[in-house]
Amino acid sequence: MSSRNKHPKILLQAAGSSGLLGAILLAGCAASGQKPGPAQAPPPAVEVMEAAAADVPIFSEFAAQTYARDMVEVRGHVEGYIEKWNFRPGAEVAAGQTLYVLDLRPYEAAVAQAKGNLHQNEADLEFARKQVALLEAQANLASAQANLVKAQQDVDRLSPLVQADAASKQDLDAADAALKANQANVNALKATVEQAGLSTRTQIASMQAKVEAQQAALNAAELNLRYGTILAPIAGRIGDTLIPVGGLVTPTSAQPLTTIVPLDPIWVRFKVTESEYLAWTHRGGLPSAALPLTLIQADASQFASVGHIENSLNQMDPKTATLELQARFPNPRHTMLPGQFGRVRVQVAERKNAILIPQKAIQQLQSVTTVFTVGPDNKVEVKPVTTGDRVGNSWIVERGLQPGDRVVVEGQQKVRVGSRVRPEPYRATEAAPAAPRMAGN
Repeated sequence: MSSRNKHPKILLQAAGSSGLLGAILLAGCAASGQKPGPAQAPPPAVEVMEAAAADVPIFSEFAAQTYARDMVEVRGHVEGYIEKWNFRPGAEVAAGQTLYVLDLRPYEAAVAQAKGNLHQNEADLEFARKQVALLEAQANLASAQANLVKAQQDVDRLSPLVQADAASKQDLDAADAALKANQANVNALKATVEQAGLSTRTQIASMQAKVEAQQAALNAAELNLRYGTILAPIAGRIGDTLIPVGGLVTPTSAQPLTTIVPLDPIWVRFKVTESEYLAWTHRGGLPSAALPLTLIQADASQFASVGHIENSLNQMDPKTATLELQARFPNPRHTMLPGQFGRVRVQVAERKNAILIPQKAIQQLQSVTTVFTVGPDNKVEVKPVTTGDRVGNSWIVERGLQPGDRVVVEGQQKVRVGSRVRPEPYRATEAAPAAPRMAGN
Protein backbone atom coordinates (compact mmCIF):
# COMPACT_ATOMS: atom_id res chain seq x y z
CA MET A 1 0.00 0.00 0.00
CA SER A 2 1.35 3.37 -0.90
CA SER A 3 1.95 6.12 1.52
CA ARG A 4 -0.94 8.09 -0.04
CA ASN A 5 -3.34 5.29 0.93
CA LYS A 6 -2.08 5.17 4.48
CA HIS A 7 -2.97 8.77 5.28
CA PRO A 8 -6.75 8.30 5.59
CA LYS A 9 -6.34 5.50 8.06
CA ILE A 10 -4.02 7.63 10.12
CA LEU A 11 -6.56 10.45 10.12
CA LEU A 12 -9.39 8.14 11.12
CA GLN A 13 -7.36 6.69 13.88
CA ALA A 14 -6.47 10.18 15.05
CA ALA A 15 -10.12 11.22 14.95
CA GLY A 16 -11.11 8.13 16.89
CA SER A 17 -8.46 8.80 19.43
CA SER A 18 -9.63 12.42 19.81
CA GLY A 19 -13.26 11.33 20.36
CA LEU A 20 -12.17 8.78 22.88
CA LEU A 21 -10.04 11.36 24.58
CA GLY A 22 -12.93 13.78 24.74
CA ALA A 23 -15.16 11.16 26.28
CA ILE A 24 -12.50 10.36 28.84
CA LEU A 25 -12.08 14.04 29.68
CA LEU A 26 -15.84 14.48 30.13
CA ALA A 27 -15.98 11.43 32.35
CA GLY A 28 -13.11 12.78 34.38
CA CYS A 29 -14.77 16.11 34.77
CA ALA A 30 -17.91 14.41 35.93
CA ALA A 31 -15.96 12.30 38.40
CA SER A 32 -14.23 15.36 39.79
CA GLY A 33 -17.65 17.18 40.34
CA GLN A 34 -17.29 19.73 37.51
CA LYS A 35 -20.56 20.58 35.52
CA PRO A 36 -20.38 20.20 31.78
CA GLY A 37 -23.02 22.88 31.15
CA PRO A 38 -25.85 25.07 32.70
CA ALA A 39 -28.48 23.38 34.93
CA GLN A 40 -32.01 22.75 33.54
CA ALA A 41 -34.49 25.59 34.53
CA PRO A 42 -37.50 24.67 36.72
CA PRO A 43 -40.97 24.60 35.09
CA PRO A 44 -42.51 28.09 34.76
CA ALA A 45 -45.39 29.07 37.03
CA VAL A 46 -48.74 29.83 35.37
CA GLU A 47 -52.11 30.80 36.80
CA VAL A 48 -54.95 28.49 35.86
CA MET A 49 -58.68 28.34 36.52
CA GLU A 50 -60.86 25.28 36.45
CA ALA A 51 -63.64 25.46 33.90
CA ALA A 52 -67.05 25.06 35.48
CA ALA A 53 -70.60 25.12 34.14
CA ALA A 54 -72.99 27.69 35.59
CA ASP A 55 -76.09 29.69 34.68
CA VAL A 56 -74.88 32.94 33.09
CA PRO A 57 -77.12 35.99 32.49
CA ILE A 58 -76.63 37.61 29.09
CA PHE A 59 -76.79 41.40 28.93
CA SER A 60 -76.98 43.91 26.13
CA GLU A 61 -76.22 47.61 26.20
CA PHE A 62 -78.04 50.26 24.23
CA ALA A 63 -77.13 53.88 23.58
CA ALA A 64 -79.54 56.01 25.63
CA GLN A 65 -80.43 59.60 26.40
CA THR A 66 -82.25 61.08 29.35
CA TYR A 67 -85.24 63.35 28.94
CA ALA A 68 -87.93 65.02 31.02
CA ARG A 69 -91.28 63.59 30.06
CA ASP A 70 -93.33 66.21 31.92
CA MET A 71 -91.33 69.34 31.06
CA VAL A 72 -93.54 72.43 31.22
CA GLU A 73 -93.15 75.70 29.36
CA VAL A 74 -94.19 78.61 31.57
CA ARG A 75 -96.30 81.10 29.61
CA GLY A 76 -98.44 84.11 30.38
CA HIS A 77 -102.23 83.90 30.21
CA VAL A 78 -102.73 87.67 30.02
CA GLU A 79 -100.84 90.53 28.44
CA GLY A 80 -98.73 92.79 30.58
CA TYR A 81 -95.26 94.09 31.39
CA ILE A 82 -93.09 92.18 33.84
CA GLU A 83 -92.48 94.11 37.05
CA LYS A 84 -90.34 91.45 38.77
CA TRP A 85 -89.36 87.79 38.67
CA ASN A 86 -88.76 85.86 41.84
CA PHE A 87 -86.52 82.89 41.11
CA ARG A 88 -82.91 81.98 40.45
CA PRO A 89 -82.24 80.09 37.20
CA GLY A 90 -81.30 76.49 37.88
CA ALA A 91 -82.99 76.45 41.29
CA GLU A 92 -85.62 74.01 42.51
CA VAL A 93 -89.10 75.51 42.60
CA ALA A 94 -92.26 74.23 44.22
CA ALA A 95 -95.65 73.98 42.58
CA GLY A 96 -97.54 77.23 43.15
CA GLN A 97 -94.42 79.30 43.80
CA THR A 98 -94.55 82.86 42.43
CA LEU A 99 -92.29 83.24 39.40
CA TYR A 100 -93.31 86.51 37.70
CA VAL A 101 -95.45 89.49 38.66
CA LEU A 102 -96.90 91.67 35.88
CA ASP A 103 -98.18 95.24 36.11
CA LEU A 104 -101.48 94.55 37.89
CA ARG A 105 -103.04 98.02 37.80
CA PRO A 106 -105.12 97.52 34.61
CA TYR A 107 -106.54 94.28 35.98
CA GLU A 108 -107.26 95.76 39.41
CA ALA A 109 -109.21 98.57 37.69
CA ALA A 110 -111.13 96.02 35.63
CA VAL A 111 -112.07 94.14 38.80
CA ALA A 112 -113.30 97.33 40.45
CA GLN A 113 -115.43 98.25 37.42
CA ALA A 114 -116.91 94.76 37.23
CA LYS A 115 -117.81 94.92 40.92
CA GLY A 116 -119.60 98.28 40.41
CA ASN A 117 -121.61 96.98 37.46
CA LEU A 118 -122.56 93.91 39.43
CA HIS A 119 -123.81 95.94 42.39
CA GLN A 120 -125.94 98.15 40.08
CA ASN A 121 -127.57 95.18 38.43
CA GLU A 122 -128.17 93.51 41.78
CA ALA A 123 -130.03 96.65 42.90
CA ASP A 124 -132.14 96.66 39.75
CA LEU A 125 -132.92 93.01 40.30
CA GLU A 126 -133.99 93.65 43.86
CA PHE A 127 -136.27 96.47 42.68
CA ALA A 128 -137.78 94.20 40.05
CA ARG A 129 -138.39 91.52 42.62
CA LYS A 130 -140.41 93.96 44.77
CA GLN A 131 -143.00 94.08 41.90
CA VAL A 132 -144.18 97.67 42.63
CA ALA A 133 -146.23 98.04 39.44
CA LEU A 134 -147.83 94.67 39.93
CA LEU A 135 -148.76 95.44 43.51
CA GLU A 136 -150.30 98.76 42.45
CA ALA A 137 -152.31 97.07 39.72
CA GLN A 138 -153.45 94.39 42.13
CA ALA A 139 -154.55 97.10 44.60
CA ASN A 140 -156.57 98.89 41.96
CA LEU A 141 -158.18 95.61 40.95
CA ALA A 142 -159.12 94.90 44.55
CA SER A 143 -160.72 98.34 44.89
CA ALA A 144 -162.66 97.88 41.63
CA GLN A 145 -163.82 94.48 42.76
CA ALA A 146 -165.10 96.01 46.01
CA ASN A 147 -167.00 98.67 44.04
CA LEU A 148 -168.42 95.94 41.83
CA VAL A 149 -169.72 94.10 44.89
CA LYS A 150 -171.36 97.30 46.20
CA ALA A 151 -172.96 97.98 42.80
CA GLN A 152 -174.30 94.45 42.71
CA GLN A 153 -175.74 94.91 46.19
CA ASP A 154 -177.44 98.16 45.14
CA VAL A 155 -179.10 96.44 42.19
CA ASP A 156 -180.16 93.51 44.34
CA ARG A 157 -181.61 95.88 46.95
CA LEU A 158 -183.53 98.15 44.51
CA SER A 159 -184.98 95.42 42.31
CA PRO A 160 -187.67 94.24 44.82
CA LEU A 161 -188.40 97.80 45.89
CA VAL A 162 -189.13 98.86 42.32
CA GLN A 163 -191.44 95.87 41.89
CA ALA A 164 -193.28 96.93 45.03
CA ASP A 165 -193.39 100.55 43.87
CA ALA A 166 -191.32 101.41 46.90
CA ALA A 167 -188.49 102.87 44.79
CA SER A 168 -188.28 104.60 41.48
CA LYS A 169 -187.35 102.82 38.30
CA GLN A 170 -184.77 105.52 37.67
CA ASP A 171 -182.82 104.60 40.78
CA LEU A 172 -182.71 100.97 39.66
CA ASP A 173 -181.51 101.93 36.20
CA ALA A 174 -178.73 104.06 37.73
CA ALA A 175 -177.68 101.18 39.99
CA ASP A 176 -177.65 98.75 37.08
CA ALA A 177 -175.52 101.12 35.00
CA ALA A 178 -173.09 101.51 37.92
CA LEU A 179 -172.89 97.67 38.18
CA LYS A 180 -172.00 97.32 34.51
CA ALA A 181 -169.41 100.10 34.77
CA ASN A 182 -167.76 98.48 37.78
CA GLN A 183 -167.77 95.12 36.01
CA ALA A 184 -165.97 96.64 33.01
CA ASN A 185 -163.48 98.36 35.32
CA VAL A 186 -162.73 95.06 37.10
CA ASN A 187 -162.15 93.30 33.78
CA ALA A 188 -159.79 96.07 32.66
CA LEU A 189 -157.85 95.99 35.92
CA LYS A 190 -157.51 92.19 35.70
CA ALA A 191 -155.85 92.64 32.32
CA THR A 192 -153.64 95.30 33.86
CA VAL A 193 -152.63 92.94 36.67
CA GLU A 194 -151.79 90.20 34.18
CA GLN A 195 -149.76 92.62 32.09
CA ALA A 196 -147.94 93.91 35.17
CA GLY A 197 -147.20 90.35 36.29
CA LEU A 198 -145.78 89.42 32.89
CA SER A 199 -143.72 92.60 32.75
CA THR A 200 -142.45 92.04 36.27
CA ARG A 201 -141.42 88.46 35.55
CA THR A 202 -139.67 89.57 32.35
CA GLN A 203 -137.91 92.36 34.18
CA ILE A 204 -136.81 90.03 36.96
CA ALA A 205 -135.46 87.49 34.43
CA SER A 206 -133.66 90.23 32.54
CA MET A 207 -132.15 91.64 35.70
CA GLN A 208 -131.15 88.14 36.82
CA ALA A 209 -129.40 87.57 33.49
CA LYS A 210 -127.60 90.88 33.82
CA VAL A 211 -126.50 90.04 37.33
CA GLU A 212 -125.18 86.67 36.18
CA ALA A 213 -123.39 88.30 33.25
CA GLN A 214 -121.82 90.88 35.53
CA GLN A 215 -120.84 88.13 37.96
CA ALA A 216 -119.13 86.28 35.10
CA ALA A 217 -117.40 89.51 34.07
CA LEU A 218 -116.21 89.97 37.64
CA ASN A 219 -114.95 86.39 37.77
CA ALA A 220 -113.06 86.90 34.50
CA ALA A 221 -111.55 90.16 35.77
CA GLU A 222 -110.48 88.52 39.02
CA LEU A 223 -109.05 85.56 37.08
CA ASN A 224 -107.05 87.91 34.87
CA LEU A 225 -105.83 89.65 38.00
CA ARG A 226 -104.64 86.31 39.38
CA TYR A 227 -103.05 85.47 36.04
CA GLY A 228 -101.04 88.67 36.42
CA THR A 229 -99.06 86.77 39.05
CA ILE A 230 -97.49 83.82 37.21
CA LEU A 231 -97.02 80.73 39.40
CA ALA A 232 -95.03 77.54 38.88
CA PRO A 233 -97.47 74.92 37.51
CA ILE A 234 -95.31 71.99 38.72
CA ALA A 235 -92.34 71.37 40.98
CA GLY A 236 -88.93 70.90 39.39
CA ARG A 237 -85.77 72.65 38.28
CA ILE A 238 -86.37 75.94 36.52
CA GLY A 239 -84.41 77.35 33.60
CA ASP A 240 -83.32 80.88 32.81
CA THR A 241 -85.86 83.62 32.16
CA LEU A 242 -86.26 84.38 28.47
CA ILE A 243 -88.04 87.71 28.98
CA PRO A 244 -86.44 90.29 31.32
CA VAL A 245 -88.07 92.73 33.72
CA GLY A 246 -89.93 95.33 31.68
CA GLY A 247 -90.53 92.93 28.83
CA LEU A 248 -93.99 92.44 27.40
CA VAL A 249 -95.76 89.16 28.07
CA THR A 250 -98.40 88.09 25.55
CA PRO A 251 -100.52 84.92 25.65
CA THR A 252 -99.84 84.24 21.94
CA SER A 253 -96.06 84.57 22.13
CA ALA A 254 -94.13 81.72 20.52
CA GLN A 255 -91.42 82.07 23.16
CA PRO A 256 -92.13 80.83 26.69
CA LEU A 257 -91.09 82.78 29.74
CA THR A 258 -89.02 79.86 31.06
CA THR A 259 -89.20 76.08 31.45
CA ILE A 260 -89.51 73.74 34.43
CA VAL A 261 -88.37 70.13 34.31
CA PRO A 262 -89.21 67.56 37.00
CA LEU A 263 -86.08 65.53 37.77
CA ASP A 264 -87.50 62.72 39.87
CA PRO A 265 -88.03 60.40 38.17
CA ILE A 266 -85.76 60.89 35.18
CA TRP A 267 -86.82 59.25 31.94
CA VAL A 268 -84.48 57.45 29.54
CA ARG A 269 -85.15 56.55 25.92
CA PHE A 270 -83.20 53.96 23.96
CA LYS A 271 -83.72 52.05 20.73
CA VAL A 272 -83.48 48.39 19.82
CA THR A 273 -82.95 47.10 16.31
CA GLU A 274 -85.57 45.16 14.44
CA SER A 275 -83.56 41.94 14.76
CA GLU A 276 -83.24 42.41 18.54
CA TYR A 277 -86.95 43.11 18.78
CA LEU A 278 -87.72 39.92 16.85
CA ALA A 279 -85.34 37.94 19.05
CA TRP A 280 -87.18 39.21 22.13
CA THR A 281 -90.56 38.35 20.66
CA HIS A 282 -89.33 34.83 19.95
CA ARG A 283 -88.34 34.56 23.63
CA GLY A 284 -91.74 35.78 24.80
CA GLY A 285 -91.84 39.52 24.15
CA LEU A 286 -90.13 42.71 25.24
CA PRO A 287 -88.51 42.82 28.70
CA SER A 288 -91.14 43.23 31.37
CA ALA A 289 -91.46 46.24 33.64
CA ALA A 290 -90.16 44.13 36.52
CA LEU A 291 -86.80 43.55 34.78
CA PRO A 292 -84.17 45.86 36.36
CA LEU A 293 -82.18 48.21 34.13
CA THR A 294 -78.76 49.68 34.79
CA LEU A 295 -77.78 53.11 33.49
CA ILE A 296 -74.11 53.61 32.61
CA GLN A 297 -73.21 57.29 32.53
CA ALA A 298 -70.86 59.05 30.14
CA ASP A 299 -67.90 58.66 32.51
CA ALA A 300 -68.51 54.88 32.63
CA SER A 301 -69.84 55.12 36.19
CA GLN A 302 -73.03 53.32 37.12
CA PHE A 303 -76.05 55.39 38.07
CA ALA A 304 -77.13 54.66 41.63
CA SER A 305 -80.79 53.91 40.94
CA VAL A 306 -82.25 50.93 39.12
CA GLY A 307 -84.73 51.64 36.35
CA HIS A 308 -87.55 49.76 34.65
CA ILE A 309 -89.05 49.81 31.18
CA GLU A 310 -92.37 51.65 31.22
CA ASN A 311 -93.39 52.13 27.58
CA SER A 312 -92.55 51.26 24.00
CA LEU A 313 -93.64 53.10 20.88
CA ASN A 314 -96.22 51.55 18.60
CA GLN A 315 -94.15 51.34 15.42
CA MET A 316 -90.65 50.91 14.07
CA ASP A 317 -88.78 53.95 12.85
CA PRO A 318 -88.67 53.27 9.09
CA LYS A 319 -85.50 55.35 8.69
CA THR A 320 -83.42 53.48 11.27
CA ALA A 321 -85.37 50.21 11.61
CA THR A 322 -85.41 50.65 15.39
CA LEU A 323 -88.06 50.65 18.09
CA GLU A 324 -87.89 53.19 20.91
CA LEU A 325 -88.29 52.00 24.49
CA GLN A 326 -88.78 54.33 27.44
CA ALA A 327 -87.59 53.63 30.95
CA ARG A 328 -87.97 55.42 34.28
CA PHE A 329 -85.21 55.79 36.87
CA PRO A 330 -85.67 57.22 40.37
CA ASN A 331 -83.57 60.37 40.70
CA PRO A 332 -84.10 61.55 44.30
CA ARG A 333 -80.85 63.53 44.45
CA HIS A 334 -81.55 65.22 41.09
CA THR A 335 -78.04 64.40 39.86
CA MET A 336 -79.19 63.17 36.45
CA LEU A 337 -80.37 65.91 34.10
CA PRO A 338 -82.38 65.73 30.88
CA GLY A 339 -80.29 65.52 27.72
CA GLN A 340 -77.46 63.41 29.13
CA PHE A 341 -76.12 60.46 27.15
CA GLY A 342 -75.27 57.02 28.46
CA ARG A 343 -75.95 53.32 27.98
CA VAL A 344 -78.78 51.19 29.29
CA ARG A 345 -77.83 47.68 30.32
CA VAL A 346 -80.57 45.07 30.23
CA GLN A 347 -80.59 41.32 30.63
CA VAL A 348 -81.78 39.76 27.40
CA ALA A 349 -81.30 36.04 28.13
CA GLU A 350 -79.80 33.48 30.49
CA ARG A 351 -77.50 30.66 29.41
CA LYS A 352 -77.91 27.44 31.35
CA ASN A 353 -74.80 25.39 32.22
CA ALA A 354 -72.45 27.68 30.31
CA ILE A 355 -68.65 27.69 30.70
CA LEU A 356 -67.25 31.18 31.24
CA ILE A 357 -63.52 32.00 31.03
CA PRO A 358 -61.64 35.32 31.12
CA GLN A 359 -61.05 36.97 27.79
CA LYS A 360 -57.28 37.12 28.36
CA ALA A 361 -57.16 33.30 28.46
CA ILE A 362 -58.14 33.22 24.78
CA GLN A 363 -55.67 33.44 21.88
CA GLN A 364 -56.83 34.32 18.41
CA LEU A 365 -54.73 33.72 15.32
CA GLN A 366 -56.51 34.62 12.13
CA SER A 367 -59.78 32.66 12.33
CA VAL A 368 -58.61 30.11 14.92
CA THR A 369 -59.44 30.63 18.59
CA THR A 370 -57.52 28.54 21.13
CA VAL A 371 -56.77 28.24 24.83
CA PHE A 372 -53.91 26.63 26.72
CA THR A 373 -54.88 23.94 29.19
CA VAL A 374 -52.82 22.00 31.74
CA GLY A 375 -53.21 18.23 31.79
CA PRO A 376 -52.99 15.89 34.80
CA ASP A 377 -49.21 15.58 34.25
CA ASN A 378 -48.90 19.42 34.30
CA LYS A 379 -48.05 19.46 30.62
CA VAL A 380 -49.46 22.21 28.41
CA GLU A 381 -52.00 21.37 25.76
CA VAL A 382 -53.71 23.62 23.22
CA LYS A 383 -57.40 23.30 22.49
CA PRO A 384 -59.41 25.04 19.77
CA VAL A 385 -62.59 26.59 21.17
CA THR A 386 -65.71 28.30 19.89
CA THR A 387 -66.79 31.37 21.83
CA GLY A 388 -70.24 32.85 22.16
CA ASP A 389 -71.55 35.89 24.02
CA ARG A 390 -69.22 38.16 25.94
CA VAL A 391 -70.14 38.82 29.56
CA GLY A 392 -68.05 41.53 31.14
CA ASN A 393 -64.38 40.61 30.69
CA SER A 394 -65.21 36.97 30.02
CA TRP A 395 -66.47 34.87 27.16
CA ILE A 396 -68.86 31.97 27.04
CA VAL A 397 -67.19 28.91 25.49
CA GLU A 398 -69.64 27.09 23.27
CA ARG A 399 -67.38 24.16 22.32
CA GLY A 400 -63.89 22.92 23.08
CA LEU A 401 -63.84 22.82 26.89
CA GLN A 402 -65.32 20.53 29.48
CA PRO A 403 -66.01 21.21 33.16
CA GLY A 404 -62.87 20.48 35.11
CA ASP A 405 -60.39 21.54 32.39
CA ARG A 406 -57.62 23.71 33.80
CA VAL A 407 -57.27 26.78 31.58
CA VAL A 408 -54.13 28.94 31.59
CA VAL A 409 -55.18 32.54 32.30
CA GLU A 410 -51.85 34.17 33.18
CA GLY A 411 -48.42 33.22 31.79
CA GLN A 412 -49.28 32.06 28.27
CA GLN A 413 -46.14 33.75 26.94
CA LYS A 414 -43.97 31.43 29.07
CA VAL A 415 -45.36 28.12 27.84
CA ARG A 416 -45.32 25.96 24.75
CA VAL A 417 -47.29 22.90 23.81
CA GLY A 418 -45.96 19.83 25.59
CA SER A 419 -43.89 21.75 28.12
CA ARG A 420 -44.29 21.12 31.81
CA VAL A 421 -45.53 23.99 34.02
CA ARG A 422 -46.20 24.68 37.67
CA PRO A 423 -49.94 25.57 37.88
CA GLU A 424 -51.16 28.02 40.50
CA PRO A 425 -54.75 29.15 41.17
CA TYR A 426 -55.82 32.18 39.18
CA ARG A 427 -56.65 35.19 41.32
CA ALA A 428 -58.45 38.03 39.56
CA THR A 429 -57.01 41.41 40.47
CA GLU A 430 -60.52 42.88 40.65
CA ALA A 431 -64.05 41.70 40.15
CA ALA A 432 -64.85 42.24 36.51
CA PRO A 433 -67.96 44.35 36.10
CA ALA A 434 -70.78 42.84 34.17
CA ALA A 435 -70.17 44.97 31.10
CA PRO A 436 -72.21 43.07 28.54
CA ARG A 437 -71.93 43.03 24.82
CA MET A 438 -73.18 46.10 23.00
CA ALA A 439 -76.47 45.84 21.19
CA GLY A 440 -76.06 44.52 17.71
CA ASN A 441 -73.02 42.37 18.53
